[in-house]
Amino acid sequence: MSELVSIADRIVAAAAPGEQVEAFVARGGETEIRVYEGQIEHYVSAQSEGIGVRIIRDGRTGFAYAGALTDAEEVLAEARSNVEFSTVDEWAGLAVDDGVETTRLELWNEMLAETAADDKIALALELERLSASFDDRVRVDDANYVDMYGESAVATTTGIRRSGRENGCYLSVSTLANQDGETQTGFGFSVGRSLGDLDAERAGRDASDRATRLLGATKPASGRLTVVFDPLVTAQFLAILASTLNGEAVVKGRSLFRDRLDSEIASPMFGLIDDPTDARAYSASEVDGEGLATRRNELIRDGVLQQFVHSSYSARRAGTTSTANAVRGGFASTPGVGALALQPVPGTRPQAEIISGIDHGLLVQSVSGIHSGVNAISGDFSTGAAGLMIRGGEVAEPVREFTIASTLQKMLVDVIEVGADLEWLPMRAAGVTLVIDDVTLSGA
Repeated sequence: MSELVSIADRIVAAAAPGEQVEAFVARGGETEIRVYEGQIEHYVSAQSEGIGVRIIRDGRTGFAYAGALTDAEEVLAEARSNVEFSTVDEWAGLAVDDGVETTRLELWNEMLAETAADDKIALALELERLSASFDDRVRVDDANYVDMYGESAVATTTGIRRSGRENGCYLSVSTLANQDGETQTGFGFSVGRSLGDLDAERAGRDASDRATRLLGATKPASGRLTVVFDPLVTAQFLAILASTLNGEAVVKGRSLFRDRLDSEIASPMFGLIDDPTDARAYSASEVDGEGLATRRNELIRDGVLQQFVHSSYSARRAGTTSTANAVRGGFASTPGVGALALQPVPGTRPQAEIISGIDHGLLVQSVSGIHSGVNAISGDFSTGAAGLMIRGGEVAEPVREFTIASTLQKMLVDVIEVGADLEWLPMRAAGVTLVIDDVTLSGA
């Protein structure tokens, strides 16, 4: 880590008069293991390291990067040269340290860093074995173990000098349930900071149950009813919602909530926070993509829109301050804007208890094409789905080949309960059971 900081410091120290200079130095890696029928089908362990330099002078921005830590001077010179080819942007500028102290998090697990490859493979094989053990109708399509690590340092001429590192791992499994010529799919996950955190049995059971309970699914009758989103579906829904709360989309007029700050946009029982300082989140981080200390940002409180997420650039355009939500894909990219670790404010009841109070509804277990089926500007929402009908407070027959449709605006207002079952997933949003009233189901 000290090596990365030293390189960033050296680049910034070479700034010429009138230049703002940012140095982002990073290294990281990922291991992906996929097994099938007791054999390793895919094993990749990849590492990368590099330097990204951004220079701003007279409203013009130049950027350059290199995939090596030894090319600092060359990258700086190239970024300086690229300034001449850019256009003037009145909002161009680097982030300035805002005085928010870094929340110290335990995001690095030395045991994971030292775990042998054989142990990772063994866990993937155990996941496959367990997933197929709960029901004779189930076979495993693929069982996966993934881990990642990353460390980075950011330094700027505007006073930022921060570094951080984190690692994590997860299991994922896809299953196929076969009966009388019919096949249904299921999935399961488990997320952690070490192999000891991962629950292969739970992930396997979830994948088996999700596949088998859809056997015999038919196309349901069209109508309007109460919909219960499974936690993974809710996480996908929140990822779509996050795009409407993105400060960059707001300043470009591409958010349906751009003029709704301090207005009620959701049910009073719905709250949403972005909190990368929660170490339970797979995407937790101490610093954002510009080196500002991350923080807990309350986006929606009791249904009222509190704020959008901003980088320093989008905040400058909007006439506000950064929420430390700059994101970047690594040293080869400049910062953008995005939610870092979304989570809904959980309720008090588990999914089973919530379902017991619904007379006629639908438990949505999976959705397809959700990103292409939602318009973040108009709010129109339509996606294919599969799940289980709810009758008399119990899950009933499985259904598939239908769509659910509404608008983001109406769905948020029609939230009638949020579950207590907050579930951490290998993505930038956590899931929870979410109940939405009066949703259109288009089936037979």
